[in-house]
Amino acid sequence: MAKFIPGLRLSERFYNELVKPIIKKEFPLLKYSACLIGPGSEVLGFDTPLSTDHHWGPRLLIFLLPKDIKKKKQISAALSKKLPPMFLGYSTNFGKPDKIGVRLLEKAKKGSPISHMVKIHAIQPFFKSYLGFNPNGGIKTADWLVLSEQKLRTIRDGKVFYDQLGLKKIQKRLNYYPKDVWLYQLASEWMKVSQEEPFVGRCGEVGDDIGSRIIAARLAHSAMKLSFLMEKQYAPYSKWFGTAFSKLKCSRMITPFLTKAASASNWKEREKNLSKAYECLAKMHNSLKLTKPIQDKATRFFSRQYLVIHGDAFAKELKGKIRDKTLKKMTACIGSANQLSDNSDFLDNNRLLKKMKSLYY
Repeated sequence: MAKFIPGLRLSERFYNELVKPIIKKEFPLLKYSACLIGPGSEVLGFDTPLSTDHHWGPRLLIFLLPKDIKKKKQISAALSKKLPPMFLGYSTNFGKPDKIGVRLLEKAKKGSPISHMVKIHAIQPFFKSYLGFNPNGGIKTADWLVLSEQKLRTIRDGKVFYDQLGLKKIQKRLNYYPKDVWLYQLASEWMKVSQEEPFVGRCGEVGDDIGSRIIAARLAHSAMKLSFLMEKQYAPYSKWFGTAFSKLKCSRMITPFLTKAASASNWKEREKNLSKAYECLAKMHNSLKLTKPIQDKATRFFSRQYLVIHGDAFAKELKGKIRDKTLKKMTACIGSANQLSDNSDFLDNNRLLKKMKSLYY
């Protein structure tokens, strides 16, 4: 077994030490960009040795000018001929795609060309296919709201190894949401907290412990989403959600409370620890100075005994700061596609996401 090397680092070395010299020699006048962006745990920096069992290895993407895309087969053939069969202990050869398109590392047959994973694209068609629109064109408010955060993160966290075509400018443009879209999502997540925060206690009080636990878990998820939003970090999908949260600056402060809330055996302990997490988030909100200072201590839910932070107060103030005409017309803070659903089949389907834009007009 080869010593594990994080995939992003492996791919960068693969490009610099093998692919770049071949392109320079065989196509000296070619203008292009090389990177590793898009799907893959290694793009996010979360890969482990287990990740090597599928669609992982020395791989990268090359982008060409539209006028040069006709050279795609020629470039790919040159790499197949010139690449060595192994690199840093890993095969450079991949087997044929399975039924769902996954390819595995496979030892190359002696004398056979390398079936590599250097994918070649033109910039506009790639992003049109991956995100559903051309980032070099105008990005409307509704476009931002139906973009998969997971995909945005794989563009932002990916690495550009060489850039003659302006790929880094696209990365910068997609670095994070415009201010009003950000404020709207913050308001929407606080509203989600407001809608359920007293129910942890109410369910528990009537003996519905499993209901109390489920609601507490949803509220913990919203607390984590607010943390991502306030630190201006895209949240990945569920497999990496907790891992990415652990790397946020606020994680060390909030995680102990969320952990205790999730493991509490009774609703009062759940509520107490969720309230502590809310208070941390309220302090974070006030430190951003987006609105006037808001009460950062959990208090009773009107005449009832349940402790809440009154998330609707934060939502109201944030919504009042929005200037975007599309968002100002929204009477309800329903949030983005990522706040309405965590179904990956939906969030990966650009056709369905495009239909969702009608919610924002």
